[in-house]
Amino acid sequence: MKYMKALSKVNGSTIAIIATALLTAIGSEIKIMPYEQAPFRFGLGSIIFFIAVLIRTVPIMTTGIITGFTVVLFRSLLDSLLYKQFFINAFIEHFPAAFFYFSFAVCLYIFNIEKYKTKPFTLGLMASLFEVISNSIEQLFTTLFVTRIPISAEEIFLLITIALLRSFFVVGLYSSIIITENKKQVQQLLNIGSNLYVETLYLQKSMNQIEQITASSFDLYKQLTNTHSDLSIKALIIAQEIHEVKKDQQRIFAGLSNIVENKQSDYYLMSDLLSLVSEANQKYSELLKKNIQFHVLLNEDFHTHAHIQLLAVLNNLVANAVEAIEIEGAITISIDMKAQETKIIIEDNGIGIPKHSLPVIFDPGFTSKFNEKGEPSTGIGLSHVQAIVTKLNGHINVESNKTTKFTISIPTNML
Repeated sequence: MKYMKALSKVNGSTIAIIATALLTAIGSEIKIMPYEQAPFRFGLGSIIFFIAVLIRTVPIMTTGIITGFTVVLFRSLLDSLLYKQFFINAFIEHFPAAFFYFSFAVCLYIFNIEKYKTKPFTLGLMASLFEVISNSIEQLFTTLFVTRIPISAEEIFLLITIALLRSFFVVGLYSSIIITENKKQVQQLLNIGSNLYVETLYLQKSMNQIEQITASSFDLYKQLTNTHSDLSIKALIIAQEIHEVKKDQQRIFAGLSNIVENKQSDYYLMSDLLSLVSEANQKYSELLKKNIQFHVLLNEDFHTHAHIQLLAVLNNLVANAVEAIEIEGAITISIDMKAQETKIIIEDNGIGIPKHSLPVIFDPGFTSKFNEKGEPSTGIGLSHVQAIVTKLNGHINVESNKTTKFTISIPTNML
């Protein structure tokens, strides 16, 4: 198994190196003339090479060497095929380009570029310096073996300018990719945290029930002690086994509580949470093949430490609204934050809730959802929503006429 994993890792790295080399070679033929009659023609190859080694961790020295040779061979073959030039002559003309990638890779390796990936400005400056060094080395070999024309001050200035522009463009592109990926990870962690929070509520409720069952079993044991000794022993064993189950659940509950409490130490912007909820449920509606418009209204943005609880509440209610809409419709999530109290309203134009069901929709076990086999859902979603709102010293109301509207009121200081 370890051998297979190692082999898979090697294969993946090899493919990445080959892909980088080929894409760089092709990109280097897309050339830009910054100024008319400019002494240099700058290709996109170095941009592709730099962004590739930033995104994918590969052996930098190996990648630089293979990429350098690939670029030279690709250009030489292209000149031989298109311009009928002798391959050896084309190779001599282009071989200085290989030294650019060799030198650039050496610089990245020596200064351990991995350490600077989280420092965009420093990374951009260092990459600019590396590119100037690499371009200078390439130009030196070009002067010595190809053109015999020394580099001028104007050419050096142009080289530095292009290096700065190109390097900071790559660093900016890389940073935007990383920010997008980090945002996805944060969204996933928040969703996991909200789900864990709901599970802790369910576990806590289960523990209370187990405590009551344990007490009842022990009472039964005491009642049977004098009359049915055999049955009393069985009752005692049941009480002990239930007590063991409770201890196991307590350990699980303690672990989950620590995770949830750690997540609650951070603060999140309310607008970010609303964006997360609307994006996630937009995808959910598309999965169900429904055309739903989401409208988000926020009178004032603010940071909240209750993001886990709010995410659990909002996701539950908005997902219910998505399910209540048959084919197409609209869902509005609005938050009105005031000094004393914050109101959260989730409104949809779905099929609605029957009037006779309104008084009991928050009761544990109540459900109007059934799967394809006719089996009901657990019916604990709305009861958990109410439990979370209650823990925040708030209250929740529901109205269902032309639209279904859940209104949550929570003291602002709890958020």
